[in-house]
Amino acid sequence: MCQVRDDRLTEISGMVATDDGYVVVNDGADDEARLRIFFLDRRCAVARTVSYPSRPRDTEDLALGRDGTIWVADTGDNDRNRETIALWRLAPGADRPVLYRMTYPDNPHDAEALLLDAAGQPLIVTKGGSGTVVLYAPATALKPGATTPLTSVGKVVLPASTTSNPFSFLGRGVVTGAANAPDGRRVVLRSYADAFEYDVAGGDVVAALTSGTPRVTPLPDEPQGESITYSRDGRSLLTVSESADQPAGSRPTILRYPAATTTAAAPHPAESTTAAPPSPTAARPAAQTAGIGGGRTWPLAAGAGTLLALLAVAGVLWRRHTDRR
Repeated sequence: MCQVRDDRLTEISGMVATDDGYVVVNDGADDEARLRIFFLDRRCAVARTVSYPSRPRDTEDLALGRDGTIWVADTGDNDRNRETIALWRLAPGADRPVLYRMTYPDNPHDAEALLLDAAGQPLIVTKGGSGTVVLYAPATALKPGATTPLTSVGKVVLPASTTSNPFSFLGRGVVTGAANAPDGRRVVLRSYADAFEYDVAGGDVVAALTSGTPRVTPLPDEPQGESITYSRDGRSLLTVSESADQPAGSRPTILRYPAATTTAAAPHPAESTTAAPPSPTAARPAAQTAGIGGGRTWPLAAGAGTLLALLAVAGVLWRRHTDRR
């Protein structure tokens, strides 16, 4: 679709599409210039930014309400030691987002995905692992200046996948982003490898995720895919990857994929520990981009593949941990 050339946007972790272009946020960092909500035009140029009234911890995803409200999920927690997580709500026309704090009912979780239910209330999707993620919703109404308890409302088991991605089998079993379709009739979760799209009946997003069978769109070999959204007409899925750890000169590029028409055949094997071979028929973006999805695979023996995949993920997590200290 377009390439993001602003040097402040190298770790895009959340994105929504608007009538005028896109809204994006970076992964949490200490660089003050990057701690903004960025509004992009249709060519991916920064049109304006909105600052937070206080410093966020780790912004990971965006959700767009039907009335134009933008929600920012400040929910990342690689070390799983946050006492509270947060959401920022930017009302249409406002110049400052409002902070809402929340706490889990059990223990800290790393969460990189945010959805809205039929009433426009937030639904937190944990990053998970081994193909299983947990859904959390506020137990009471959100209030500024208060800490709202969350309650677990269900679990999602991702379908099995063989899609090639930089993190091998580990990248197929975690959720790094989510989005609601503009008409509210579909939601999508993404991993580093695939997009899983669920039909929503009667506005019940939780039922769709916990009991539905998704359609799968492979997102092969995106460098580090953490964002997904729907196009404004709902016909396409849009993604963007981080570029911080990519070769010099790499820029985040918004890609468009046609939505899948076939459903997944089986749930993700929760205890799988071996890397599956890349799919020879994995879909490519509708608009091919140099350096992304160019047929790179990871043909490793099972033992070496597992080790390298673990090292790759550990390296990413360590980089993030040190960046945020």
